[in-house]
Amino acid sequence: MLVGSPLIDAHKVIKTMSKNIKYADAIRALAMDAVQKANSGHPGMPMGMADIATVLWQKHLRHNPANPNWVNRDRFVISNGHGSMLLYSLLHLSGYDLSIEELKNFRQLHSKTPGHPEYGVTPGVETTTGPLGQGVANAVGMAIAEKVLASDFNRPNHEVINHFTYVFLGDGCLMEGVSHEVCSLAGTLGLNKLVLFYDDNGISIDSEKGEMSSWFSDDTPKRFEAYGWNVIRDIDGHDPEQIDTAIIQAKASSNKPTIICCKTIIGKGSPKKQNTGSSHGAPLGEDEVIATREALGWPHAPFEIPDEVYSVWNAQAKGQALENEWAELQNSYQNKYPGLNKELHRRLSGKLPSDWIEKLDSEIQIWDAKSEKLATRKASQNALEFMGPNLPELIGGSADLAASNLTMWSGSNPIGAARTGNYLFYGVREFGMAAIMNGLALHGGFIPYGATFLVFSDYCRNALRVAALMNLRSIFVFTHDSIGLGEDGPTHQPVEHAASLRLIPNLDVWRPCDAVETMVAWGAMINRVDGPSCLLATRQGVPHQEKTSGQIKDISKGAYVLSDADDPQAIIVATGSEVSLAIDAQRVLEAEGVLTRVVSMPSTDVFDRQDSDYREAVLPNGLPKVAVEAGVTDFWRKYVGIEGAVVGVDTFGESAPAAALYEHFGVTVQAVVNAVRAIKN
Repeated sequence: MLVGSPLIDAHKVIKTMSKNIKYADAIRALAMDAVQKANSGHPGMPMGMADIATVLWQKHLRHNPANPNWVNRDRFVISNGHGSMLLYSLLHLSGYDLSIEELKNFRQLHSKTPGHPEYGVTPGVETTTGPLGQGVANAVGMAIAEKVLASDFNRPNHEVINHFTYVFLGDGCLMEGVSHEVCSLAGTLGLNKLVLFYDDNGISIDSEKGEMSSWFSDDTPKRFEAYGWNVIRDIDGHDPEQIDTAIIQAKASSNKPTIICCKTIIGKGSPKKQNTGSSHGAPLGEDEVIATREALGWPHAPFEIPDEVYSVWNAQAKGQALENEWAELQNSYQNKYPGLNKELHRRLSGKLPSDWIEKLDSEIQIWDAKSEKLATRKASQNALEFMGPNLPELIGGSADLAASNLTMWSGSNPIGAARTGNYLFYGVREFGMAAIMNGLALHGGFIPYGATFLVFSDYCRNALRVAALMNLRSIFVFTHDSIGLGEDGPTHQPVEHAASLRLIPNLDVWRPCDAVETMVAWGAMINRVDGPSCLLATRQGVPHQEKTSGQIKDISKGAYVLSDADDPQAIIVATGSEVSLAIDAQRVLEAEGVLTRVVSMPSTDVFDRQDSDYREAVLPNGLPKVAVEAGVTDFWRKYVGIEGAVVGVDTFGESAPAAALYEHFGVTVQAVVNAVRAIKN
């Protein structure tokens, strides 16, 4: 019988680990060998956390290597993602589809073992980590998802959603501000199935032996106690029995997340480099690798793992037994609660309700008939009023600006420690919010949206980038999108933000001009399954723009001809609140005998993905072009060319009412008219 069988007493495994066969040393050997072969990487963390990982994975982690996407698996996140060889070693040894050849190709082009774990590249990797702190933030999102899904779908004796989220993290993650944001919120929400393992080794990149206290002297246990966490102190991270006892205690927590503070030795086993900064992010060196093998008593050649070690590590039989046990429970659930079961699996699959598109199209027609003048932030809230009842997978929130971002709808139900719902008050935690949203999306069962002011997207940017890298269906709502917010002044008036967001690959940015475009944008963001989206919405009211049914259909293409002429002499391209300026300028020019075409371009990203025929039909070569947007001008040169003109703002804002600011910065009807005259001549 394999030791990896679910029938083996796990305590025997713990005892065996301290004897001759050191199963944690298999991780240490693979980590140092892969880093040495690549001549690049971070051996210190994998070698230091190998004992913790061995206990967690061999005794406690519920997973199935044959099905990395098993719905009820425990989630395991390495937030200190530079230690990726720890995760790759665990996946390989446990029986995932990750061969020894892939470990030999660590950090090489197109391998399944990139320098930092990448979601969608390696089976068993739950999230892309490396930017420190984001992994633990994603994990908080995963734990929230588990809590809410369990509340929504579990029934007595049918806990079909019931799993833990485990996180490895180090001093770097805890120094990053985002960890403060998300761990504070996790304590407030009482996420008792979230367990962190703190790799307390006293070393960071700039330190050699102990100097880190000069720049990081926090009392981490007290910090987490203040957050309302269950804190397990002073665990020897190399003592399997202590680690096992701590995990059992953590899993027993009924109302608090847990941090297990583990004293470890970075690079453990390396005679000259353990407990030094030099083991953090560089190969040990060939001589030191040989010396480490001798010190560990590991006589095997590089990348050679004995069969007896593989047999202990292999979790395929145990994993399949765990999933089979859950499948029996799920079958009973299906028989007793067929409607709930169908809805649960629809949501976990990411598929939208079958009548979603039909309902959306009908609602857009209703909105068009209303012809309302609204701020697009209000139109966004109205869109949520429609979508909320039709899409129960929506889970929203705002960074302490719900009344300004208008992200709550009549059915919003706040999530708290003793209750679950569909809305999160994130507090003033923009970065934490964005990264938690990514964790919600990664877990499955939810489409997260979250909001703040556009100018504060700077605080979210790293999470936005990683969402795009992972192709996540996360929706970011950024209101107060221009100098049009007025009196708050330049600190709150975004001028470069729309353009900079558009530079992030795979991030769709929508800046609608009216309520109808806002609803179409929401539909497009919901329908998109291969990446995140941003909605940039106005504070000020904007007029309804008349459209045909064909034009409404073309909104989803990112840009369309809103108002045309028989033989236009120039094209005006505009977005958001500036579309109305373009339409007014068109009328002035027409009175002068200058015919123009007005193109509304709510999403440059989506427009750029259209085929060349459509793009040429909307913006034909040979016609001079003027772009108008209350932001920086350089971005628009890709559409208007050097010979064209851009009406925008290339400085910071001022404190004044919105109308005065538009006049002051020259973003006016007359400025657009003058620009068209100049390029036409």
